Amino acid sequence: MACKVTQSVDLKEAEKLAQSLSEALSCGDTEEAVQLCQSLAQLSVPVCVTINSRVYPQDAIRLWVEVQDAQSVFNCPVTIMVSSFMTVAQLKEKINQDYGFHPVLQRWVIGKRLAQDQETLYSHGIRQDGDRVFLYILSARAAHLTRHKHTIDQKQQLIEGIVDSMDSVQLLPRGLVADGGDEKPQHTPPQTPPPPRLSKPPPPAVPPKPQLGWSCAMCTFVNKPTRPGCEMCGGERPENYKVPDIYTPDKEEVRRIQQEKLAMLQYEQARQEEREMNYRHLLETEHQNLIPNATEVDCPICFSSLKPGDGIVLRECLHTFCRECLKGTIVTSQDAEVSCPENCDSKLLDREIQALLTEEEHQRFLELRLNIAESRSEHSFHCQTPNCRGWCIYEDEVNEFHCELCGETNCILCRAIHKDMSCKDYQDDLRIRAENDQAAQQTKQMLDNLLQNGEAMKCPRCDIIIQKKDGCDWICCLMCKTEICWVTKQARWGPNGTGDTSGGCRCRVNNQPCHPNCQNCH
Repeated sequence: MACKVTQSVDLKEAEKLAQSLSEALSCGDTEEAVQLCQSLAQLSVPVCVTINSRVYPQDAIRLWVEVQDAQSVFNCPVTIMVSSFMTVAQLKEKINQDYGFHPVLQRWVIGKRLAQDQETLYSHGIRQDGDRVFLYILSARAAHLTRHKHTIDQKQQLIEGIVDSMDSVQLLPRGLVADGGDEKPQHTPPQTPPPPRLSKPPPPAVPPKPQLGWSCAMCTFVNKPTRPGCEMCGGERPENYKVPDIYTPDKEEVRRIQQEKLAMLQYEQARQEEREMNYRHLLETEHQNLIPNATEVDCPICFSSLKPGDGIVLRECLHTFCRECLKGTIVTSQDAEVSCPENCDSKLLDREIQALLTEEEHQRFLELRLNIAESRSEHSFHCQTPNCRGWCIYEDEVNEFHCELCGETNCILCRAIHKDMSCKDYQDDLRIRAENDQAAQQTKQMLDNLLQNGEAMKCPRCDIIIQKKDGCDWICCLMCKTEICWVTKQARWGPNGTGDTSGGCRCRVNNQPCHPNCQNCH
């Protein structure tokens, strides 16, 4: 018994010393705290010293938690509201209540260090919104957590919750029965009835606060009404959602909205500056015949490395080449238009070609281009003046070509120059000169070949040689103005004029063509 009394006295003395030590530490009395510590140490009792939570920041912190278990491939992000003075044990209990993970299964890693239960979040640097921690969930087998123990812990938590929520119970005197009972005490002296108790009216039912916000379609997280995207997974806000008129953003949301507006304003300013810079650059490049490359690239033809400014960027397709390869492509081209060496549909511009070639090379290129265009044109006619480079592309109504290079007038029908002579006079003179003039013989032979090949015919009235250049089968003699059908080689009308079908061509008589190859000669 003496031992129990001594232990009781020691504990009472330890409580007084611990209380005094707490007050001395709070007041900053160093000497008193040292003496109390020495006295308390002589008693050899377990002591726990903690800091009051009121000295910590009281603001709620939005903690970013990355959750993973042994079977997960990716981390699952979760945000929870905590305070910096919470201990790791309290954090485990919060996760247990909110998500159902037993504290034994939780392993918290904060700042690359395994957190202990007695440590606070503040000691690990958790002091502002957005701080990140890592939660690893162990399996029940690895944590030695049995179903029986888990059930006991759940019941214990339920009992503690009931006890905390119970109101104070009124203790009645011995022998009295609660209101509404029929039993009466036996052999008790009469007592003065207690004053009637006024029962406290129940508090009015508070309607549940309506939930303001929108639910993410991807992760079901309920976001604040003003958020444009999900805070958890970044999903888009529903298109038909509207912010309620009764909603008032808090300080954090107001700050976020202001920051978003400022960021959008900065983005628009930067975008406008970029557009202006691009426009100025476009104006500068418009006055340049060749656009140099701005970055280091490789020529796709010779594979040489081109430093900034050494290559040429084509305007049409933006492909980059070295000068030598582009120049070689132009010189060796056998087409009137030079295609991009990358086999795309773009062509080199004339200003680019002229800037890459010398004056002599450019002149040869233009001559080659003219020759190619003349040879590939269906209705081209070259000037008959010897060594003249002039040529034209004629239409069906045109019979003469005035060459601006030599000043001569060419007859396209006769394919000759017969100044001050009609086509008939020239052809008659050509027959006379063909007997002694070799050049005239060659010209006469050319006309005869045209007649034999069906490319020319003689007028059925004046007998001059005429050609059909293009269009329908209706032609007109330049000398006698006779209308002729090309396929039948006969006059379109007889002596009485239009409508007289006795001329030889009976096109459209009885709705029949004049020839199987007729292409409408009227």
